[in-house]
Amino acid sequence: MNETTLTAGKPGQSEAKNNKMGRLAAASSIGTTLEWYDFTVYNLMAALVFNHIFFPSFSPLVGTILAFSTYAVGYISRPFGGVIFGHLGDKLGRRWVLIATLMLMGVVTAAMGLLPTYFQWGILSPVALVTLRFLQGAAIGGEWAGSVLLTMEHGRQDQRGRNASFTQIGPSFGTLLGAGFIALITYVLTAEQFMDWGWRIPFFSSVLLVVLGLWLRKGVDETPVFKALETSENKADLPLKEVMVAHWPRLLISGSVRIGSDIMYAILMVFTLTYVTTILGLPRSEALTATMLGAAVHVFAVPFFGSLSDKIGRRVVYAMGALGSIIWVFVFFFLLHTLNPIYICFAVVVGMVFQAMMYGPQASFITEQFPTRVRYAGSSLAYTLGGIIGGGFSPLIMTFLLKEYNQSLPISIFASIGLTVTLLALFSAKETANKPLAE
Repeated sequence: MNETTLTAGKPGQSEAKNNKMGRLAAASSIGTTLEWYDFTVYNLMAALVFNHIFFPSFSPLVGTILAFSTYAVGYISRPFGGVIFGHLGDKLGRRWVLIATLMLMGVVTAAMGLLPTYFQWGILSPVALVTLRFLQGAAIGGEWAGSVLLTMEHGRQDQRGRNASFTQIGPSFGTLLGAGFIALITYVLTAEQFMDWGWRIPFFSSVLLVVLGLWLRKGVDETPVFKALETSENKADLPLKEVMVAHWPRLLISGSVRIGSDIMYAILMVFTLTYVTTILGLPRSEALTATMLGAAVHVFAVPFFGSLSDKIGRRVVYAMGALGSIIWVFVFFFLLHTLNPIYICFAVVVGMVFQAMMYGPQASFITEQFPTRVRYAGSSLAYTLGGIIGGGFSPLIMTFLLKEYNQSLPISIFASIGLTVTLLALFSAKETANKPLAE
């Protein structure tokens, strides 16, 4: 099978193909929805609760830094998951890995909800939290590329940007579900009840998404592209080694384009919660409302910009988002300091639109850099390595800068540097839209 051939069929087959793509889109996005629901629950708890129940002997800001250190562990572990599951994805298939990572994430997140606090276990409590966080990050490291390839390798080749963006919707859905559920719990429970036991409920609830995800993914076939690879017996013996030796320039480029978008996401969806509640002293509900609105807009913006990249190119759309974000990271904190809830929501929503300009075409851009025989391993490694710098350490670095300088300007400068790296990587890359997948 030639993977560059468009999927053509008789008119009577169009409805069946649309239904199939709908199932594929749901199977692709449900995994990242679950993973980012779990990740969002952890992120919110790191900003709101964990600094008190796992690191209680420190000041609130220092406790937050320590909580975000465990947040960073989830990113550091991603390349391990990317290496292990990326290798398996190129050897055993996309579908197998997607089921394994989904189950791992569900078990780990439920276990987080069972963790005793520092007051019950002492130092063992944060150690166990870090261990579970490591496993959680490894699952995401192996999940992302498979979710993207599931739709991109099944669908029409002139719609790769749109199809790949279905996976990118997952973080927004997950953030929306996680933040919305926590907002509901904080509304129903008192502050004491939430701190005592209410924070555990969102972790347990992820089991429901696991069941749905397994049902969706078990009903999806292996991708035609991977089946053709098996038939041709052209699999890479050591996919990771081949990526590092033969495709390292593409690895460097595709990893670097992630940095700016991840920093932007970390500011808008993670750091905003700490800044608004701890520094500005505003109610937690206002911070959650802003992030939920931003996530809701993001759900629609991501596939729009993914589709747009099919028409005008990945690099153009991506670069517009990076340039807009460089400007907005300075405007963003100005709007936060107005203390006006409407302006705060506006700051997050507009920021998420700029972030979606990068995030929409990101999945197709990264995976298109690598040939089929190492596409899972290559894109997994690029995605996870870029995520360490852009997403994993960003909340920690931003909290540290805030503690040291007590102002937002250094944070905006830090973000603009990361976004500049993304722009440089884009300018050094070749356009991949409307071109055959690499053989």
